[in-house]
Amino acid sequence: MTSVLILNGPNLNLLGTRQPEVYGTTTLADIEARCKKHAEAIGTEVEFFQSNHEGVLVDSIHAARGTHDGIILNAGAYTHTSIALMDALASVELPAIELHLSNVHAREDFRHRSYIAKVALGIICGFGADGYLLAMDAMKQHLSG
Repeated sequence: MTSVLILNGPNLNLLGTRQPEVYGTTTLADIEARCKKHAEAIGTEVEFFQSNHEGVLVDSIHAARGTHDGIILNAGAYTHTSIALMDALASVELPAIELHLSNVHAREDFRHRSYIAKVALGIICGFGADGYLLAMDAMKQHLSG
């Protein structure tokens, strides 16, 4: 069975209360529950992990090698700053999808730059919590093709 790591970066543990006008009122626990239900429907296993610490996220990416078939990464602000996350994704040689709840291209200029995009299959942004399900479907299609 296909296995996907859904990795969430800094401040995503505050979803539901953090800037609801930008990120909505859905919590990370709500998103995880929806993804687990969707995973069953599409025949995929998912593992969720969130950390506010860059090094812990790098370690999680490294640990995915040999365990998971792909990574869905919402790196939050690290998307725009972390060469380390980019290098970790490139090093494990697993397909990755970059994910954002908001449309980062409609926001501040600094959010338009992504180090993750350089090593990702693609980017899903602006669809809120539904973006996670879209990313799961895209990863499943990629791995099946």
